[in-house]
Amino acid sequence: KERAMMESFLSEKGDELEGGIQPWDWRFYAEQVRQANFNFDESELKPYLSLDAVTNAVFDVSNKLYGLKYVKRDDIKAYHKDVNVYEVRRAKKDSPDEDELVAIFLHDNFSRAHKSSGAWMSEYRTQTKNLIEGADPIEGVPIVSNNNNFAKGSGATLLSFDDGTTLFHEMGHGHHGMLSDCTYEYLASTSVLKDFVELPSQLMEHWLEEPVVLKEHAKHYKTGETVPDDLLARLKAASLFNEGFATVEYTACALLDMAVHSLSEYDDDFDLSEFEKKYLFEIGMPQGIVMRHRPAHFAHLFASSSYASGYYVYQWAQVLDNDVFAAFQETGDVFDAETAERCRRCIYSAGNTVAPHDLFKAFRGREPDTSFFLKNKGMA
Repeated sequence: KERAMMESFLSEKGDELEGGIQPWDWRFYAEQVRQANFNFDESELKPYLSLDAVTNAVFDVSNKLYGLKYVKRDDIKAYHKDVNVYEVRRAKKDSPDEDELVAIFLHDNFSRAHKSSGAWMSEYRTQTKNLIEGADPIEGVPIVSNNNNFAKGSGATLLSFDDGTTLFHEMGHGHHGMLSDCTYEYLASTSVLKDFVELPSQLMEHWLEEPVVLKEHAKHYKTGETVPDDLLARLKAASLFNEGFATVEYTACALLDMAVHSLSEYDDDFDLSEFEKKYLFEIGMPQGIVMRHRPAHFAHLFASSSYASGYYVYQWAQVLDNDVFAAFQETGDVFDAETAERCRRCIYSAGNTVAPHDLFKAFRGREPDTSFFLKNKGMA
């Protein structure tokens, strides 16, 4: 359908591409079709998504779901002047009128020289209850950082919707560390199987898509005007366009990953590029689409054994996160307190103390259902 839409668009313009749409054409024309067919231009939304606004939004969602409060500590010196440090606090279970320290959170949002690329969550100290006798209890409090690489603006830093999604994604990982409630550090936080580790992060992304969140927090950085309903409607209408492309380019990577790591032996003159070419032909890779990550820079495969033969986990996590978020939707309130508490207990706090499959079943009461994933991809 996406290819047909682009070919129709080109035909109406009187353009013709020799040999059809090629990989270097796809994104260029896809964005033109998005603007023409859905009247949506990403730049229209950016003024409503300042870094401050999106940060306030993610902190508010965190508070409404899990009762976390973020208290900025300007007096704590971080490793760089752009890093914001927060105490993360919540009400005590046995004394709701008092709060307690849950974590120290560092928000490192801007790109700079010598900083690694991409976005990630890391921990300077992992949650634990296994402290020696007489140790200060703060030694068991996690120190969690979320790291992004946004281009710092001369005034307000404006984010694309994808950037905002990344910020919410990393906060999902952050929750996994901050809400951890395990005895042993080795089993705490994100020390879970790769099949499960992207569920907490991808789950958080859903709340940025919720109109109730955007209407409260997406304010124009100059005028304070709330994001218009018409713009949100156009964002939603355009959101599924090009999902077929995104799914294919990702799935091809996951399949090639498993194919490469299934090789029991290979010759000294093994040519990875040739292997890639033959394999993509065998699986019927559509014309005009290439893998999201070519083997030469596919760090997930070769930088370490961490994701080797496991790149598929991001898509499997989409099956899980769409199913988990559906549980909130089914209550009629995406901030339903009972569902949020069950989510905290089963998804964010248990670490690797219980098998992931059992944790999911404890939350949902059944096996994962792929229908929610397919529906949200526009494939059902």
